Amino acid sequence: MSCPDCNRGSVLAGKPTGSIVKVDGTEAYFAKGPPSKSALFEPKGSVAVVLLSDAFGLPLVNIKLIADKLANDLLCDVWVPDLFDGAPLLRVEGMETQLLPDRPGYSSFWDKFCMIAFVVLPRVGTILRSRPSVGDVRAKQFIKAIREDRKYHKVGGVGYCYGGGVAARLATTLNYLDSVVICHPAPILINSIKKIKIPASWVCAEDDMFFKKKRMRAEAIFAERKDSGDAVPYEFVDYKGTVHGFACRPNLAFEDVKAAFEKSLEQTTVWLRKTL
Repeated sequence: MSCPDCNRGSVLAGKPTGSIVKVDGTEAYFAKGPPSKSALFEPKGSVAVVLLSDAFGLPLVNIKLIADKLANDLLCDVWVPDLFDGAPLLRVEGMETQLLPDRPGYSSFWDKFCMIAFVVLPRVGTILRSRPSVGDVRAKQFIKAIREDRKYHKVGGVGYCYGGGVAARLATTLNYLDSVVICHPAPILINSIKKIKIPASWVCAEDDMFFKKKRMRAEAIFAERKDSGDAVPYEFVDYKGTVHGFACRPNLAFEDVKAAFEKSLEQTTVWLRKTL
């Protein structure tokens, strides 16, 4: 699934410090947690975090830099599996910052037409080969493999765009993740939101063609569960001035977008520290 905002954003500056490895046949980026720095901050050796990427997958350096930062901040291993079997839905070279505006409310019908005609249609086959049901299976297999191989006691998930939809669906069972951060997700069903069984933190853009109409209903669903036996910890944080994609492909030329990106990383770190 793709949208105009999916092909929008910026490439972050920096050089990844992790490595590309193979896990049960799946390529993945691995950012190893640093050694303990003091007795007050023991590394969580039995905890790991899995980042579920946007439609650009591993070729976009941003997800690797985010993994490096989270590994350092959380003092744990961070993994980024290839959800697309080597063929991401979108090409990094097609991510033109000026193709579409980076601000809420500026996308026109012509912008959307160009996106569909020149970006989506030429890659229909690629998109179908990594449709959500396929991506979900790849994520499940990968998480199961690292849990068995590395003996992690707990695994947290962070999903962006396409990966945000994957994360939400994985959160409907206790079999894969123990806590989740869902950032401006791709289309997800209300029924899936109702079934989420683990602590969930939501990073929400002001303008999001996929999630905007479901945003308030999603929070209401969690609120309605507070007094029931199936209540789970949750939070929803809205970032003004942002569009779908800002938490992984921010245009840092805009100060409010830069601040929102940094705060979304802080939100992610605080949530996973608290719930894992």
